[in-house]
Amino acid sequence: MNKVAQVTLYFWIMKICATTLGETAGDLLSMTMNVGYALGSVILIGCFFISLVTQLRTKEFHPVLYWTVILTTSTAGTTMSDFMDRTLGLGYAKGSIILLTCLFAVLAAWRFSQKSLSVNLIQTTRAELFYWAAILVSNTLGTALGDYLADDSGLGFSGGAALIAGLLLGVVLITCLTRANRVFLFWVAFVLTRPFGATFGDLLTKAPAQGGLGFGTVGSSAILAGLLAVLVIYAGIAQKRGSFPA
Repeated sequence: MNKVAQVTLYFWIMKICATTLGETAGDLLSMTMNVGYALGSVILIGCFFISLVTQLRTKEFHPVLYWTVILTTSTAGTTMSDFMDRTLGLGYAKGSIILLTCLFAVLAAWRFSQKSLSVNLIQTTRAELFYWAAILVSNTLGTALGDYLADDSGLGFSGGAALIAGLLLGVVLITCLTRANRVFLFWVAFVLTRPFGATFGDLLTKAPAQGGLGFGTVGSSAILAGLLAVLVIYAGIAQKRGSFPA
């Protein structure tokens, strides 16, 4: 049994929704609800481990569970990135370099162990552990990279968002027009959709005076959760009918 979603356009839409929800829900918990960074981090990382263990124990692909793990890797990745960059004082640039090295190390170990880096076919527990480790590191790297572009690079919020959007467009064009390695392009896109989702989250939550839509963390999280729920339900129905790839 394959235990992961197939990489299609539908996959990327859901990934951006989950990533953005992870950003707004994390802010809702730590700031709007005044839970605080330390306790919020414990809660979010705990949710990640619970969802991951549940996913690993299943024998087949379940859309709700799979996208729950994607969502919790986003929130856990944000917490881990902030801990490295702020609490440990590494800074965004150094943190991004360390995380990029970690991602290459995970992928190299995965390739050496499994002789494959397929992201469309995961059937063993060992391969799935590598898969989720790479996703967690990628989301953490995406957070650090987005913070670096927005705060330290001199590009600012709008400039960083424009650069990320341009890079994602480049990945799409390379995928459509060339035979470049699909696994490499997948991980590039996976990293970049994390700060892209954070940018989208800021657009939803910020007040109109700041260039946002003014939904706040509560409204934005509710909208994104509803949208993701509809997409996941559709994926489950389509999977049972065999009319759409998981």
